[in-house]
Amino acid sequence: MPVFPVAGSRQGRSSEKNNDLVRLSLSDTDRKKEGADPTVIKKYANRRLYNTGTSTYVTLDDLAAMVKNGEDFVVRDAKSGEEITHSVLTQIIFDQESKGENLLPISFLRQLIGFYGDSMQALLPSYLNQSIDTFANNQSLYREHMSNSFGANALGAIDEQVKRNAKMFEQAMRMFSPFAAPPSPSTEQAASSDDDIDAVKRRLAEMEKRLEELSKKS
Repeated sequence: MPVFPVAGSRQGRSSEKNNDLVRLSLSDTDRKKEGADPTVIKKYANRRLYNTGTSTYVTLDDLAAMVKNGEDFVVRDAKSGEEITHSVLTQIIFDQESKGENLLPISFLRQLIGFYGDSMQALLPSYLNQSIDTFANNQSLYREHMSNSFGANALGAIDEQVKRNAKMFEQAMRMFSPFAAPPSPSTEQAASSDDDIDAVKRRLAEMEKRLEELSKKS
């Protein structure tokens, strides 16, 4: 004969508790599916970082790992509540670069610094966002294409392609920058500069065309 839990009994309370845990688990899953609010990281005056989601202190390396895992977070000053995510992410980049994992070429950094206070400064963030989004969204296609084309030498080919893309990106940025190159004294040099710009534009157009073709094949 089946035994049913009686309200108020130990078995009934245990069953209710288990049901609560199931409901809690489901609500957590639903929140993840719907896109939960970003985790709040508190930064204290002593520079310590506290993850309110896990109730643990974390380091810049931990935050870098969260970024790589696609975990969204915001950083706030523990005392004032001011959001300081931008400065902390910049600090993570500085920390990674200082370890020798140089991702940003010196020429790129020089040009980037040159844009501060320039009239083109307002346009640059959206340009950089669009460029990095395009690269990130198509990196799997890059890897697959390189692997199919070069086999065992895929890593070397990818590295070479990245270098070429970085060079193209720097050349494209020079078109925005007033500090890119010294003024040309001769008409011949000016014409050569125009040819270089046209070449960069053609290469960028070719890259976009190749990405579209790869996207259709996938």
